[in-house]
Amino acid sequence: QVQLVESGGGLVQAGGSLTLSCSGSGPSFNNRNMGWFRQAPGKEREFVAAITWSGGTALVADSVKGRFTMSRDSDVNVAYLQMNSLKLEDTAVYYCAAGKVHSSMTMRSNSYDVWGQGTQVTVSS
Repeated sequence: QVQLVESGGGLVQAGGSLTLSCSGSGPSFNNRNMGWFRQAPGKEREFVAAITWSGGTALVADSVKGRFTMSRDSDVNVAYLQMNSLKLEDTAVYYCAAGKVHSSMTMRSNSYDVWGQGTQVTVSS
């Protein structure tokens, strides 16, 4: 069974940067596409970024395109979300998720069946 643990969240000023990490364990972690989602207070969870199991292709949401980059290091079973030029509206709890085995990379949350506990990112003015 895959398990995911996020880290790297915190408080940052607008315009700053943070890198989130998602450490995975379990035999199928490196065979799964990975995604990052976020949920702000009072809002629905939304897609942020995804990457294929090989790390060769990534998707990012329009709202973060050009600012956020997702990557993964299969040697250490970690997926990353590099966040630059952070804005107030990026404040949210960020979750990493593992895609269902043999599924295509997608922005749909119901295609991910393992979730981390979340890490808070707060952007201040």
